[in-house]
Amino acid sequence: MADRLPAALGPLLRAARERLAAAGIDDAALDSRLIVEHFCGTTRTQAIAEPGYEVGSAALSAVEAALSRRVAGEPVHRIFGYREFYGLRLSLSPETLEPRPDTETLVDAVLPFARATAERLGECRILDLGTGTGAIALALLGAVPAATATGVDISPDALATAARNARNLGLGERFKALHSNWFEKVSGRYHVIASNPPYIPSRDIGNLQDEVRDFDPHRALDGGADGLDPYRVIAAEAAGFLETQGKVAVEIGHTQKNEVTGIFAAAGYRLAGAYPDLGGNDRVLVFERWKP
Repeated sequence: MADRLPAALGPLLRAARERLAAAGIDDAALDSRLIVEHFCGTTRTQAIAEPGYEVGSAALSAVEAALSRRVAGEPVHRIFGYREFYGLRLSLSPETLEPRPDTETLVDAVLPFARATAERLGECRILDLGTGTGAIALALLGAVPAATATGVDISPDALATAARNARNLGLGERFKALHSNWFEKVSGRYHVIASNPPYIPSRDIGNLQDEVRDFDPHRALDGGADGLDPYRVIAAEAAGFLETQGKVAVEIGHTQKNEVTGIFAAAGYRLAGAYPDLGGNDRVLVFERWKP
């Protein structure tokens, strides 16, 4: 059994870090600090200025439970039940992918176009395929007040989470959650079609980091035999839902740029922009229809 955690803030932080480090957790220092701050309501400054601050027994028990879950491999933000994305706090659920900072690249890639469209037309209609938590759609809605978005997902759990996030962020009036297998139940036309689809080849799921493999929903990861099935669907069907001069933006795996570009080119699109993630890897491709 693990040693009892100390109640004083400074020693508590040290003990939490040591427990995670001993379990081989990467970023033990960061994760332990996040856990203590979250459940104790303290800050980094407070830990430096008041290391003797006494943490209450309820908070201490919560930290203890959270450390046990983290040692078992559960990611910190799954334990908290939310993740920050593009400045928004998004609730997570079992069937939503945990939004990653790399996906913010997709928001950055289409935001200038969405803003320009809203300024020109007074509106910008966005379709987010595989919306999950609603991250992409809600980030764009937060930045473009004239925009509206439809978030599509095959998972009722994910759609309920996205709708709740929209309401909590005050964006519920401009966000519609739609239960659909890709475009199956979609209607209308959109200025932006965006997606962070599953793009991991089926055979590689078992080789993913434990935190991803064991806690992210496999349906949100598995892109078929070669990881490219969702791009084939989007490229084949998007034109029927895309406004003239609209754009399709997709997140990709870092080795998939050429293959995905080829799939879209064969369906009548040209590459309008390629955007690297924080690590410099190919991450987002933006396509537009060839002009007649």
